[in-house]
Amino acid sequence: MIEVENLTKQYGDVTVVKGITFTAEPGQVTGFLGPNGAGKTTTMRMLTGFSPPTAGKATVAGFDVFEQSLEVRKRVGYLPETVPLYRDMTARGYLMYLAEIRGVRQRRQRADEVLERVGLGHRANSRIRTLSKGMRQRVGLAAALIHNPDVLILDEPTIGLDPFQVLELRQLVQELGRDHTVLFSTHILSEAERVCDKVVIINQGDIIAQGSPAELRSRLERGARILVRVEGDPVAMLDTVGKVPDVSSATHQLGGIVITPRADAPDPRAAISRALVNAGANLLEVRPLAVDLEDIFIEVTRRASLGEAQQAAEQQEALKAALIHENQSEEA
Repeated sequence: MIEVENLTKQYGDVTVVKGITFTAEPGQVTGFLGPNGAGKTTTMRMLTGFSPPTAGKATVAGFDVFEQSLEVRKRVGYLPETVPLYRDMTARGYLMYLAEIRGVRQRRQRADEVLERVGLGHRANSRIRTLSKGMRQRVGLAAALIHNPDVLILDEPTIGLDPFQVLELRQLVQELGRDHTVLFSTHILSEAERVCDKVVIINQGDIIAQGSPAELRSRLERGARILVRVEGDPVAMLDTVGKVPDVSSATHQLGGIVITPRADAPDPRAAISRALVNAGANLLEVRPLAVDLEDIFIEVTRRASLGEAQQAAEQQEALKAALIHENQSEEA
């Protein structure tokens, strides 16, 4: 399994990963989600021993990534975003070469086994340069599996693939999750919902949410934005919705009305529904907006941004109060 505690990475004065904590359990696929530049690849490089952490602790398969880096590397299969391949070698030859470096016995047999596992048994003798991008990605995955690791760390494995190749690779990752601890990085949120048992959402180096997709959905329903759809033009109902108590704002989006409740307000859906019916509207739908991972990610990042803005405003007010107090003391 993977255990991360207060893991931090700095480059000079820039903190890329800010004290994150999470776990990835055996027999599960854990999705590591976030936009480009969120800190996903940096975290994975620390977990695989390629880059030492600045602070904090991480263990992989029971070994510390900093103090026992060699033991970690023996037990991790890593598929980086850009797969390093020797394009003039055959798929089998490349895997046998890696197997020799890893000290794997019966190298040819093992190479053929992992090629079959990733669906490339029929292309074992093909030179890698003749393979499609999807097939090369599978060779990279076979390379990560060659030494039968306890942990698989996959960094954006479906990037650049066509839809059919993406579907095949997703299915393969799900199958691998039954026998390995899998950490699966992606910025495509709908993809993670189909593949992952647990998700960890990172943004600007901070973990802002984690849990199963169902747990995150349930957690965010309270206080989440609400989508209302009515028969006819929703714009005509904006004023009606905006006057409902505990509604902070209402805008025309997504073919309906997106409502932001006031902070810490009770669920306003019943009051919204009554107001619309009393105004003569035919309701088609009233639901929390965070219903899939893409909506969840938008919602949690929105809340994180609001929290940062509120904290900055509170700091500004505290500073103003301190300055006023100081001026009053000087005048006295």
